[in-house]
Amino acid sequence: MANLDVGVIGYGEVGKIFSNALRAKGVAWVGAWDVKFADALMGGAQRLHAQAHGVVACESARHVCSKANLIISAVTASNTLEVAQEAARLMQRGATFLDLNSASPGTKKQAAIAIEEAGGHYVEAGVMTSVPPYGIAVPMLLGGKQALRLADRLRPLGFNLTPVSPKIGLASATKMSRSIMIKGLEALVIESFTTARRYGVEAAMLDTLRETFPGIDWEKQGAYFFSRVVQHGKRRAEEMREAANTVREAGLAPTMTAPIAEKHDWIASLAREGVFDGVGKDAPWQDYADRLLKLKPAS
Repeated sequence: MANLDVGVIGYGEVGKIFSNALRAKGVAWVGAWDVKFADALMGGAQRLHAQAHGVVACESARHVCSKANLIISAVTASNTLEVAQEAARLMQRGATFLDLNSASPGTKKQAAIAIEEAGGHYVEAGVMTSVPPYGIAVPMLLGGKQALRLADRLRPLGFNLTPVSPKIGLASATKMSRSIMIKGLEALVIESFTTARRYGVEAAMLDTLRETFPGIDWEKQGAYFFSRVVQHGKRRAEEMREAANTVREAGLAPTMTAPIAEKHDWIASLAREGVFDGVGKDAPWQDYADRLLKLKPAS
């Protein structure tokens, strides 16, 4: 697309999907920057992946921000504000900053202030489901004064964008409220299914779930939940801490949300320790639960 130079900050799962899709859609210049590019062990492979898909592997945040007139931030939740503040110092005046990150309305408002005080346009996005398998067509809610304009510009590239408000915070509030349910359900499934397996009652328990929720394939859904938390538990935990902040910003106590973050963080720590090594992402949920049941029992 003419006159569109896109810089993606964060070349993880989402960053790869978006930047690769934009190049495939004909955007002439797509650059990416990730702190992993500078890592002696992982940087080479990450840069090669970008180059193989026609994405410029930028040497710094300054490089990607100075070139792009649309910057897409796709980092972990805990880095949302820091990345926006850094981009504000480096980006072109008049450029647009699209924030895909799962952060609270309060965090998004602080990010918007940084970008707009620097002469940029800030648009928040609430990504409303897992990016795979939708790719660039994943449903997103947009907020900000430029939300409608940006949606009109990006839809021809295959984006699925719904502007909800010129005010910052409503899109992220919708996203984070949904996350409490989805990530909470993931945590509940892991705890419930593993407990049922310990007692040998998983078949009876699943029968009752099917009766109560006949539209859900609990075997398949359980396997998916286990695999996604094992693969992305750290990112999910950070998102849930931002969800807890969202609850606090509403004047409520995150008595459910905060422990959900702890559950995801625990699974992530076990994954880093190798507890799930050898369990394929398409494995049945029982394979993941059995690894948990081999751990030292909780006191």
